[in-house]
Amino acid sequence: MKAIILCGGLSTRLGEITKSIPKALLDIRGQAMLDWQLEKLAALGVDEVVLAAGHLAEVLQQEVGYSRCGLKITYAIEPQRLGTGGAIKFAWLNYLPENCGPVFILNGDILAAADFAKMLKCLRPESDGIILGSKVDDASTYGVLDFGDDYRLKQFKEKEGIVEPGYINGGIYLFTDNFKKYFPDQDVFSIEYDVFPKVENLDVYASDSAWIDIGKPERLEWARNNWQ
Repeated sequence: MKAIILCGGLSTRLGEITKSIPKALLDIRGQAMLDWQLEKLAALGVDEVVLAAGHLAEVLQQEVGYSRCGLKITYAIEPQRLGTGGAIKFAWLNYLPENCGPVFILNGDILAAADFAKMLKCLRPESDGIILGSKVDDASTYGVLDFGDDYRLKQFKEKEGIVEPGYINGGIYLFTDNFKKYFPDQDVFSIEYDVFPKVENLDVYASDSAWIDIGKPERLEWARNNWQ
């Protein structure tokens, strides 16, 4: 099984913290952010991970190398800023074999305790894929996933500013080969805004397990003090 980790963002919300070090290499409880993700993927049976890199790609490449946590590491270095969707398309079409089976895709700033093996078991072969739906106590600053009892995604609800629990887009995806047909012709685009609204057959893996996006200083600090 293959995976792609998106780790090419500019990390502007973290300011000086990521001026000279990629977000993927930030220390979380004694190990790099990236290693938390690689260890989960290795335990699942993933054998190769493509790092979709951009900002500080040379630092990432020098530090990580081509093998880590028992996984083969490949780099898809953006020729320009591609956006989340463009980065996935570029890495998938150029660095993964044809018909390689379902592909795990992770945002590089996400720590999630969700069970990836259970998520994989929920994948319907005829579907386009699964989105991790992470339960948060305050969904006011996130888009919320609207899904039914069958866990089929109905729609993405935009940020409503209402302080209440909800299942948000957890930034971790498991896509089948079917998903590639939704990539637009252009190189630069967003997966969230330009692709997801057009995908017809997505499911949600709803998880109440711990989840954190370390993309803001206060969230990074929380992870460094509390993640296990």
